[in-house]
Amino acid sequence: MPDELKLKIVGEQVGDQVGEQDGKQDGEQDLAECLALRRQVFIDEQGVPESLEIDGLDPEATAWVARLGPRVVGTARARIVAGSAKAERVAVRADLRGSGIGRALMGAIENWARDLGLRRIALNAQESAIPFYLALGYAVTGEPFDDAGIPHRAMEKPLLPAGE
Repeated sequence: MPDELKLKIVGEQVGDQVGEQDGKQDGEQDLAECLALRRQVFIDEQGVPESLEIDGLDPEATAWVARLGPRVVGTARARIVAGSAKAERVAVRADLRGSGIGRALMGAIENWARDLGLRRIALNAQESAIPFYLALGYAVTGEPFDDAGIPHRAMEKPLLPAGE
């Protein structure tokens, strides 16, 4: 992972309240940059229709931005769904994939979930990303399915409480 990588929560949803950000204007700018990277990765690179990628669920999610200096190089979001964390929209710039940014984002999501007392993280992984998630301790839990024309599999990971 690059030494100068900085991760930041840019919008935290807990229950019905959105947590404080570094300032409303900074938070809005960070969220816009997260969406721009998601657009680049999912819509432009992978051909996901915009109507599926911009799904209206961002206001109920906690989002993270990864920066190298001023550049946004990664993003992810998570929501609480049926009492578990659900990791979603994990995206890293194409030229930096494999550098540890995705691992850092997933670690941040796992720490967030543990801090909330959640015991499990679920996600729907693109089949090409399954080895990445397996290396992080996730297990495949479902049959292949299509999402936006891309084969996916459900995966999950149990979380031990902090300190165990």
